[in-house]
Amino acid sequence: MFFISVPKTIECVLCAVIFSLLFSGCFYKLLGILQSSGYGGARLIKWSHKKGNLIFGRHVLLALLCAFACAVISLCFSFAGEWAAVIGFASYIIFFAVYIWADNRVALRVPLTLTPRLKRLLAVLVLLNAVLSYLAICLLNFADAVWSNQVFTTLRYCALSLFPLLIFPITVLANLISKIYEVPHNKSFVKKAKKKLEGSDIKVIGITGSYGKTSCKKILTDILSKKFRVLSTPRSHNTPMGLALSINNNDLNDYDIFVAEMGARHVGDIAELCEFCPPDVAVITGICPQHLESFGSLENVVKAKGEILNGGAEAFISPDCFALFEAYSGGKHCADCFSDVVCNSEGSTFNLNLGGKSYRAHTRLLGAHSVQNVAISACVAYNLGMAAEEIVAAIEEIDFIEHRLQLIKSGGVNILDDGYNSNVKGAAAALEVLKSFGGRKIVVTPGLVELGVLEEEENTRLGEELVGFDFVILVGETLITPVKKGYLENGGDASKIKVVPTLNAAQEELKSFLHDGDTVLFLNDLPDIY
Repeated sequence: MFFISVPKTIECVLCAVIFSLLFSGCFYKLLGILQSSGYGGARLIKWSHKKGNLIFGRHVLLALLCAFACAVISLCFSFAGEWAAVIGFASYIIFFAVYIWADNRVALRVPLTLTPRLKRLLAVLVLLNAVLSYLAICLLNFADAVWSNQVFTTLRYCALSLFPLLIFPITVLANLISKIYEVPHNKSFVKKAKKKLEGSDIKVIGITGSYGKTSCKKILTDILSKKFRVLSTPRSHNTPMGLALSINNNDLNDYDIFVAEMGARHVGDIAELCEFCPPDVAVITGICPQHLESFGSLENVVKAKGEILNGGAEAFISPDCFALFEAYSGGKHCADCFSDVVCNSEGSTFNLNLGGKSYRAHTRLLGAHSVQNVAISACVAYNLGMAAEEIVAAIEEIDFIEHRLQLIKSGGVNILDDGYNSNVKGAAAALEVLKSFGGRKIVVTPGLVELGVLEEEENTRLGEELVGFDFVILVGETLITPVKKGYLENGGDASKIKVVPTLNAAQEELKSFLHDGDTVLFLNDLPDIY
């Protein structure tokens, strides 16, 4: 039959290759969301069902446009016989290209990073799309050979317009297929890191807590680096793979201390991290109902964070939560070595009590909560052999931590970038810092996340705390309703609050009225998964 002829086979292969390559480009946003969610299919599915999420509507529109254009072009070239369908194939090239262009114009707040894992996932995705599109094209041509209907012959490739409706399930399927390799590969990678760590003399400091982990890690690394060779996990890398990357990608003989941030979303996560990377020194920065959505209760949060104490490491715990861990055995120290804290827009000054002596210390970091992180770090450094004078001098040189109440001066305007803060206590601390500045005070926020059953209550309370500021911009749709409710029901001025759909829209709004002396707090820039 003509269906299995060489020309027809070449047609099927070429059409499938072109179609799959362009179609794979339409997955950009979903891949970004998937990467932001830690390649968790469940979180991706939850995101897709979020109120106001228009992703499926966009796929439906793309499918309709492709179907209509393919039909029109194919009919216009019906005089070309069976080649009319191939000419109509141009509609997919046009609209897939337009969709890719439009998708990339709406930038992801957390840019897609071309990691080795993502490259492997992309390879699976392209191959899966190639197989599916080839099978579909072959079936359509087989049906055409069997039925020999002129209308079907001309319009046979219009059926491919159904593919955009499959973008989401194909993403989930490709992710599942890739995990056949990723799961054992990750286990092997972590096992390699454990063996490498066991063969070294490096001292491990594990840092966990509901908030302040990354800030404390950066502060402690800066202080210890004045005396020791220090390796620390980059950015917010706090998973088994994050720690393993730091271990496997560095020569541990070049360092004296490894500062490891340890994160958790479930009971058992910290225990898993400590099993392959057991800390010699443990730090707990603070406890609050963060990630309550996955933990289920504050008791589970305490239980999970307390797992870092089960190995008998020398532990330094924030005074805010020391009482929560009284039941745990081992050497525990309450990091309450600070007093007489004075905070303003120029930084923080406080008494640091080490070795029975008191020292007046200053840091450019803003807020009393930053002093607490500095004090915990100072306790650890002193315990590891640094002189108090060395620690005080190092504290003076600590620079702002990116996206964590980072002060940026731009054109006479003070910008407080607290974009990576999404917890209750951190939000309250940031608002207190904002009050210390002169001039008009503006807050830009999408609300707080991962608070489970407390999400509405805490966001309503956040709205209440925003009353009194000169202007409030709420971003998005996910959490702003309770924030706005809390603001208005507690005396907030309706003329001083505005809702915008995106952070870019908020920035455009700010440009219209900001002037010298104003201070803007960006409180929590939610990643796209929310």
